[in-house]
Formats: sequence, C-alpha cells, structure tokens
Amino acid sequence: MHLVFSSHIFLFYFLPLALCCYYISPQRLRPLVLTLLSYVFYGWWNPWFTLLMLGSTVVDYGCGKLISANPDSPGKRKAGLWISIVTNLSLLGFFKYAIFFATNAGTLMGWFGFAEVDPPEFLMKVILPVGISFYTFQSMSYSIDLYRGDAKPARNFVDFACYVSLFPQLVAGPIVRYSSIAGQLRHREHSVSEFVAGFTRFNYGFAKKIILANPVGGIADACFGAGEASLNPLMAWIGVIAYAFQIYFDFSAYSDMALGLGRMFGFRFPENFRSPYRSKSLTEFWRRWHISLSSFLRDYLYIPLGGNRKGKVRTYINLLLVMVIGGFWHGAQWTFLIWGIIHGGVLAIERAFGGQKATTALPGFLRMGITFLIVLIAWVFFRAENLSAAIQYLQAMVGYTETAATAELLQTTELRRANLFYLGLAAIVTWACPNSGRFLSQLNLAKILGGLVLLFLAERMMSIQGHNPFLYFQF
Repeated sequence: MHLVFSSHIFLFYFLPLALCCYYISPQRLRPLVLTLLSYVFYGWWNPWFTLLMLGSTVVDYGCGKLISANPDSPGKRKAGLWISIVTNLSLLGFFKYAIFFATNAGTLMGWFGFAEVDPPEFLMKVILPVGISFYTFQSMSYSIDLYRGDAKPARNFVDFACYVSLFPQLVAGPIVRYSSIAGQLRHREHSVSEFVAGFTRFNYGFAKKIILANPVGGIADACFGAGEASLNPLMAWIGVIAYAFQIYFDFSAYSDMALGLGRMFGFRFPENFRSPYRSKSLTEFWRRWHISLSSFLRDYLYIPLGGNRKGKVRTYINLLLVMVIGGFWHGAQWTFLIWGIIHGGVLAIERAFGGQKATTALPGFLRMGITFLIVLIAWVFFRAENLSAAIQYLQAMVGYTETAATAELLQTTELRRANLFYLGLAAIVTWACPNSGRFLSQLNLAKILGGLVLLFLAERMMSIQGHNPFLYFQF
C-alpha cells in the first residue's frame, strides 16, 4: 500500500511524527533525519525499492565527485556524465519499458512470418517502482548540471541523499533541480509564518484532491469503463471533461501539498501549475501544465537537440520528438506515444504559423476553447486502457457507435452517485478562481481559516470515499 498524502495514516500519524522528529533534532542532523523519514515514506509500499533509490543516489553522487574533482580532465568528466545517464536510463528502461519492448518485438516477429515470442516470464513479474520516473530524472540532472557548470557539488552524501529522496515531492514531483535547492539544504528559514503558509497550502491542496478530483474521477471512471457501444455522445463528452478535471485537480493538488509540506520543513519548491486550462494555445498550455517536466524536457532534451537554432524543419522535428519522448515517459503504451504525437504535432503547427500571434484575430474565449478541445482529444488516449479503447471512445464522442441501454444506466446511477454538482464546481474553480500559488501568495486570516475548514470537510469526505489514489503515482 502506498503512503499517500490523502490518507489517515499520513495525515494523523506519519506527518505529525515526521514533524516532531525533524524539529526536535539538532540543526546539523536535520538533513539526515529528513532522509531517513523519506526512506520510510518511500519504503512503506515496498521496502526493497529503497535499495534501488539508494543505488541510484550512490552512483550519481560518485559521478558528481568524478566530474567536479577533475576540471582539467575532459575524459573523466565525460565518463562521470555518461555513467550517470546510462545507469539512470537503464534502471528506468528495465522497470518501465522492458515489457513493452519485449511484447512488441515478439509481435513484430509474427508480422514478418516468424513465430511470435512471448516476453520472458521473469519480465512479466517486474513491478514498476513508484516514483522512479521522477527521482531518476532528478538524480541524473545533478550530474548533467555539474558537467555543464550549472551547479556546485553537494556538500556531502547526506545532503545529496536528502535532495533525491525528499518525501514531499519524491513520487510525483514537482521535479526539483539540485541547483535550485542546494542553498536550502545548507540553510533554510524556519518560522511560524512559513509553517502556517505551508500548512495552509497543504490544506487547500488536500481539499482540491478530495472534494474535486475524486468525485469527478468517479464520473470519468464510469464513462471510460462503460465498454464498447455503451455511451451516447453526451455521456462520452462528460466523461472526458470529467477526466480532464480529475487529472488536473489530482496532480495539481499533489503539487500544492508537496509545496506546502516543503515549506513546513523549510524548503521552497517551484510552482508546477498555473491555471493550464485557461491557455489560449498549446504552446501556452505547456508553460502552465506540469511546468517542472516541460522545463526539464526543454533544457535537457529540446535545447541539446538543437532547439530552434537549426532551421524551421529541424525545430518542428525537435518539438515533435520531445513531446513523443515526454508521452513515452508517462507510460510504456502506444496510447501515451499518440498523446505525445498530438501535442508535439500541434506545437509544431503553432510554431510554423507564428505561434500565439497566428490566432490573435480570434476572440480569447474561442482560442481557449479550441485549445481545451485539443487537450480533451489527447486526454482520451492518455486515459484509455489501450489504443482500441481510445478509438472506440472517440467514436462515441462523435456518435459513431450504437448506444446500448447501458448509457441510461450510467445516467441514472453512476452520474447521480458521483454527482454532477462536482463537475460544475470543478469548472468554476478551473476558470473563475485564481490558481493556488497566486491565491495563497499573500495570506490573511480568512484564507488560513478557510483552509482549516476545507481540511475538516475534506477529511470527513475522505472517510466515506472508497478509491483514493494519486494518478501520477503510476507514471
């Protein structure tokens, strides 16, 4: 079982104990205490996977030493860099993509007339370690930044281990670069005002997850799980809109809670969402959605590939390639690749026609609506279990499939149970309310008390909810 923020065990046991252990510890021991607490948090689901994270940490710390200790030896510096990159990508490749490649290689052999080969049995038993996509990126970025001269080496191993394993953002981001947190590992501000600000940010994030993400998630699950020929167009559109709200409020809620927890322990993490569904182009969308990932892909992939410096055609190819890789980063399925192709293709088209300037003649609300429509279509592939299910769902959205009586059943039971009120509330919060970072940038008594009320209501609501996962844990 994962130890998620939106659970009674975390809220009433782990977090209070962690705060007590942290604040009663001497200043010099706090990085070690926080590291140990983070390993307990990560190992709650499967203690053996802590060894995997520890191994990645040891390798990258050693690679960092090799890079920083040999400024006049390009060969040793490159060796340290490539050992880090190959090690982290190998770990990620084996645990996340080995089954995908083995399965598709066997299918491909069948297409060419050879006997299909099933994946090795041991591969089918491989379990994806939660958060591996996030901490391998963070750990690897340390070595890359040292090699580029964008960061200074960690003061000691405990500081670096603390950076890699920080439990507030360990399993679902935001992706934090070492250069942005190095100073905080040495010195952090601890004050009542910072703690209250962090606790309030956590409360609003917790409420966003329980009160908004989970109820609309029930609608999305009902629609996407209805099966073939079970949805009329209205139901299909409601389902994908519900999923758009679910994944946004689920993930942004986690980010809010991560930022809040970070401040409670003296850390300032970067913002990860800025009202992405208000975007008037897909280019703008990726400046507002999962900001830490989009900036990571830009700085460590798009720019090294040449960015926009090698001509228009190469720029379009780079945009498409980066988004395809970003889609594949989310999961080893063809649906995620197509999701990346849609985003990359539209980004390339926007760039070809002058970016946001090309649509300035259109009213803002229309540009926002077109962008949201593109995002919705892409979300179908992101949410569907497989490519066939995604195509069937898109057909249902345009009325191409026959509608069975199941649609009426969904309308009268599941949607009433999940309550369409929450779908409307999610829409209001999405487009009429400021994002969490802006809203809580300046605190007052009303916002603090409001956060406490929301925490109480969300905790009561959580106690009667059944399914309560974080979607991005699986990525």
